[in-house]
Parts: sequence; C-alpha cells; structure tokens
Amino acid sequence: MDALMSDIALQVRRLRRAVWAVFLISLGGVGFSGTLTYREMFGGAAACPSPGAPGTIFGYPACVYGLVMYIVLAIISGWTLFRAEL
Repeated sequence: MDALMSDIALQVRRLRRAVWAVFLISLGGVGFSGTLTYREMFGGAAACPSPGAPGTIFGYPACVYGLVMYIVLAIISGWTLFRAEL
C-alpha cells in the first residue's frame, strides 16, 4: 500500500511540475505577444503586418490571436495550480 501511495505522490509531483512549466511559458508568451500586439495596434515598429494587409486573419495580425491563446492558457494553467492542492 505504501508503494502505491508513493507512486501516486510521485505522479502528482510530476504533474504539478508540468503544469508550472506550462504556466510559466504561457506568461512569457503573454508578455511577448502582448508586446507585439501593443506595438501593432497602437503604433511603433513591429514584426506583425498591419490590419487588413496580407498575412492577417479576419483583419487582425496573427500576434493578436497569439495573445488570446496565451492568455487562455495562462488562465487555465493558473487556475489549475492555485484552485486546489494537486
């Protein structure tokens, strides 16, 4: 029984580390894509094409969708980490 409990505890620790990695990477993605989105939408030089130009999706540059994706990922992984003890 003790071996089973230690195996489960090891799996929980590995899962928690993986979720922390996803959370930290998503925060980095929010920062990076947020910077690109801010520069694109509010002026300044950026790597994203302007709205309506070739390379946009439904009129918005791809960095906007990256920002949305990373925000959703950060919310889900953060909620998983901080809602309860894994």
